[in-house]
Amino acid sequence: MNTSLVIRMSAAILAGALSTSAACAAGGKYPERPVTIVVPFGAGGIADALPRIVGQELGDKWGVPVIIENKVGASGNIGMDYVARAKPDGYTLALAPAGNLTVNSLLYTKLPFDTAKDFAPVTMLATSPNVLVVNERVPANTFKELVDYARQHPDKLNYSSPGPGSGAHLAGELLNQSAGIVVRHIPYNAMAAAVNDVVAGNVDMMFAGVSTVLPQIQAGKLRALAVAGPARLPQLPDVPTVAESGYPGFDVTSWYGIVAPAEVPAEILDRLQADIAAAVGMEAVRQKFTGLGVEPAGSSRADFARTIQDESRKWAAIVKKAGIQPIQ
Repeated sequence: MNTSLVIRMSAAILAGALSTSAACAAGGKYPERPVTIVVPFGAGGIADALPRIVGQELGDKWGVPVIIENKVGASGNIGMDYVARAKPDGYTLALAPAGNLTVNSLLYTKLPFDTAKDFAPVTMLATSPNVLVVNERVPANTFKELVDYARQHPDKLNYSSPGPGSGAHLAGELLNQSAGIVVRHIPYNAMAAAVNDVVAGNVDMMFAGVSTVLPQIQAGKLRALAVAGPARLPQLPDVPTVAESGYPGFDVTSWYGIVAPAEVPAEILDRLQADIAAAVGMEAVRQKFTGLGVEPAGSSRADFARTIQDESRKWAAIVKKAGIQPIQ
């Protein structure tokens, strides 16, 4: 055989092999083995339940297991750091609540990762509307009455949260800044304790996810004054939004998304987004999400990235104005 022909054939075979390898790396056969979704919080909460629901559907579609792994600690930073350092092949993902992508970088001086650079947004899974509730003894039946009372009694009211820098904490600071009032922050170590002390009357009020406080609202132990999101809630159709109550643009909506290490190929990210969004759109999944008190999302990668950027800017301004000091 002609030597030059052999060389050309060998080159063609090598090029084909490289092309096939590149296609596989880009997600042509993805996934071929189990995919892990890291949850940076403990089992049992909404952040843990959402990826388990979606993971079941993905596993059925892909024909490989989807493993949910809880890596807790440091307000979710341990789990997020693990994913940031993972091999960027699409086989290790993270369930990321809003705070871990938008606020934690403002609240911790020594994060081991760069939130803006080390993660690739895949899709938003769900949003969780918040509601402002007060103890039944607080002399206010509407949001306006609460603001008027706070202005007439400076520094008398207080609000609870599950900890400094939490969504409930920042929602309270946004209320103070928007309404020009002073409501003191009382931090707790867990959401249950923060809610229980509002029910008991040891604290006056708080912002919380509707699924967390709906039983107490229905039992008459807490009074819902306003929804802290863009629209009224089907669970509380008679409760107006803060925007309807005179403060347009007031929005404290929690959300949960899926992110991957930053260098995962775009083809794999696109496959993940399409398959996860399709799973979120399934009626059975939507019903399970609604049962947890969250709204299904399934956004595009670009929309999710914009949400992260917009929310980061928004909360950075609020944190700065409130003078919240970073944790060393």
